[in-house]
Amino acid sequence: MPWFDAGVNLLDRRFDAHEVVTRAVDAGVEKLCVITTHPNEWAAAEQLYSAFPQHICYTIGVHPHNAKVVREEDLRQLKIHAAKPGVVAIGECGLDFNRDFSPRPTQIAVFEAQLAIAKAMQLPVYLHERDAFEAQCHSLNKFISHIPSGIAHCFTGDSEQLIEYLAMDLYIGITGWACDEKRGEALRQAIPHIPLENIILETDAPYLFPKTLRPRKKNNEPAFLPHIGEKVSELMQVSPDKLRICSYANTCRLFSLMS
Repeated sequence: MPWFDAGVNLLDRRFDAHEVVTRAVDAGVEKLCVITTHPNEWAAAEQLYSAFPQHICYTIGVHPHNAKVVREEDLRQLKIHAAKPGVVAIGECGLDFNRDFSPRPTQIAVFEAQLAIAKAMQLPVYLHERDAFEAQCHSLNKFISHIPSGIAHCFTGDSEQLIEYLAMDLYIGITGWACDEKRGEALRQAIPHIPLENIILETDAPYLFPKTLRPRKKNNEPAFLPHIGEKVSELMQVSPDKLRICSYANTCRLFSLMS
C-alpha cells in the first residue's frame, strides 16, 4: 500500500503541480489531499482535481486568516463547491489567535458557519488551530456530534490537548513538526499516545520541511512524507510499514474514499 499525504497546499505559487505530483508518485506517495484556504482557490482546486483525479482529492473552506474577506455569497458558493466530485472535507477552517489576521469574533462566526455547512452536508471538517484551543473546542462542541468526522490538521499540541481531540473522535494529523526536537518537543511526547486508528500523516507542504531530512530543501513536498513516517514510527514504536498502512486506511475512512 502506498502513502497518502493528507494535507498539501498545492495551490501555493511556489509549486508546479505536475512536477510535485510526479515526484510524489515516484516516492510512493500516490494520494494527495489539496487544502484550500480562500474562496479564490476553490475553482483552481477543482481544476487540479480534474487534471489528476487518480491522485488528488481536495477540501473546500476558509482559513481563519481569511475570515475577514468572507461574505454571505461566499458561504453560498462554498455549499455549491462542496457538492462537487473530489471534495472530501470542509476546511481548512478553525481559529488562529496567534496572528489575528482576522478579528476574533469574525473568525469564530466564519468557523461556525463552516461547521454548520459540514453538518448540513454531512462532510468531515479539516481543522486549523493556533493559540485558540479553548475557543476552538467551544465552537466544535456545538457541532461535532452532528458531523461525521474531522481531522486536527497539523496538530502541534500537547498530550492534554490530544486527549480532548480524541474524546471528540477526531483524527490527528501529524507533520514534519515531529522532526523538530526543539519546537516539537510537546508533540513528540504526545505522539506515542495517539491510537493507530486515529493517526494520519501529512506534510502541509510547502511548509514545515522536516528538519531531520538531508539535504535540506527550500520547500517541503509530498515526496518527503515517507521520511516523516519513519520518524513518527520511531516515536510510536511501530514499524514504518504498519504506520503507513494505518495512516492510509485512516485517511480513506476520514474522507470516505475507497482504500
